[in-house]
Amino acid sequence: RLSTCRREVRRKSWTCASPKHATMSRAFGRCAVVRAARFGVSPMRSAVEVIRHAPLPVERKCEAAATRNMGSGVTEVFSGKGFGELLAMRNSKAKDGRKRLVKGTVSPPLSVPGHIERPPYVLKGDGKTPWTDAYQIQDEEGIARMREAGKLAAEVRDYAGSLVKPGVTTDYIDKQVHQMIIDHNAYPSPLGYGGFPKSVCTSVNECICHGIPDSRKLEDGDIVNIDVTVFLNGFHGDTSKTFLCGNVSEDAKKLVEVTKDSLDAAIAICGPGVQLKRIGEEIQKVADAYGYGVVRSFVGHGVGRLFHSGPTVLHYRNNERGKLEVGQTFTIEPMLTAGGIREKYWDDNWTAVTADGSLSAQFEHTLLITDSGVDSLTVQAMKV
Repeated sequence: RLSTCRREVRRKSWTCASPKHATMSRAFGRCAVVRAARFGVSPMRSAVEVIRHAPLPVERKCEAAATRNMGSGVTEVFSGKGFGELLAMRNSKAKDGRKRLVKGTVSPPLSVPGHIERPPYVLKGDGKTPWTDAYQIQDEEGIARMREAGKLAAEVRDYAGSLVKPGVTTDYIDKQVHQMIIDHNAYPSPLGYGGFPKSVCTSVNECICHGIPDSRKLEDGDIVNIDVTVFLNGFHGDTSKTFLCGNVSEDAKKLVEVTKDSLDAAIAICGPGVQLKRIGEEIQKVADAYGYGVVRSFVGHGVGRLFHSGPTVLHYRNNERGKLEVGQTFTIEPMLTAGGIREKYWDDNWTAVTADGSLSAQFEHTLLITDSGVDSLTVQAMKV
């Protein structure tokens, strides 16, 4: 029976699908074969049962492998009634049972009064800013202005966080953030940067970063990172914090807490002459202690007159060269996940979410290296 079932799964999996999705996962096929032989049902029906019930770890692995290998074409392999709907239902939920994040409606960009100073990429109208590997080293005047920009960014971030409640849309938060920034004669740095359409980034649940505010209402149990950057008197202040919405699970709270701890640990070792790679080492050490992943695709960066510049600050163990210098301003902004660290993008080419749907949290500060150590320019009363 086992041999017969194996042949049937192999034959149907190679002939029923389009070339793009021609091959059934070997693990998934073996799982269906075993169930078919054990319970005396057809392998195709057994394959559907693997998805439907999946009570055992091996079957969950088979489900994940099949979805990964066949993607949206999985329904071409099986013609079992209800299979497509069943898989869609499975894919709409993350591993912890949460509903996956879905895109809402994005409203038009907000206007900025003409008297407010714009960053160069807005003035040019192309949203592009040249990258330089050079550190942004501030003189006395630059340090004073960076402190002002950092202070405002922190105040805006914390105000935005006070708006995080079930039923509130991220679009509403964007509007309030925008108004507060322009009321202080500053420009919301994300607006128009590389075509970004909003004044703040709001990244909910499995969104790693660069979430675009929209009409989706925040739900009880969500976590949401709010990333604020302001351009004030010719300098950028950049910061983010992950906020809790309503009654959040203990697992989510722990992820948020540990992410902040990883940032604090990295900041604690900063000072003149410290090797850049030590930042990643400290973050990785904290994440590893709790079994969390550290996202590798997004980095910290220099900040000042330019929104982004060198150094590239990696948040994981690395052999990056370079040392911190007195007067240098830059960000550290680790993103930790409760599962995999691989990202995928929505079709807006900005929103990056975890590929496996696991929760992600982030914290960020703008930092200044001083003669005696480091100052956080965006700390305020930043409590989890």
